[in-house]
Amino acid sequence: MPLYSYHCAKCDKDVELLIGLPDMPVCPACGSQELERLPSRTAPPGKMRGLARSARAQAAREGHLSNFGRSGRRR
Repeated sequence: MPLYSYHCAKCDKDVELLIGLPDMPVCPACGSQELERLPSRTAPPGKMRGLARSARAQAAREGHLSNFGRSGRRR
C-alpha cells in the first residue's frame, strides 16, 4: 500500500496514511472523511546516492549497523 499525505478540512491537520486503492481515508484525529490528498514530494534526481551515503555514515556513527553489510561498516 502506498503512503499518501492528506489535509483534513475539518480539523486543519496534515497526516500521512497508508491507503489502498479501494479504501476511503479517514482522519485519525477527528474521524472526518473530508480529506484532500496533498502532492507527494520526491527526492531530486542525482541526490539519492548522496542521501544514502550520509544515512549510512550517520548509522555507523550511532552504532546502527544491522542494516548494512560488512563493506558498509566502519572498523
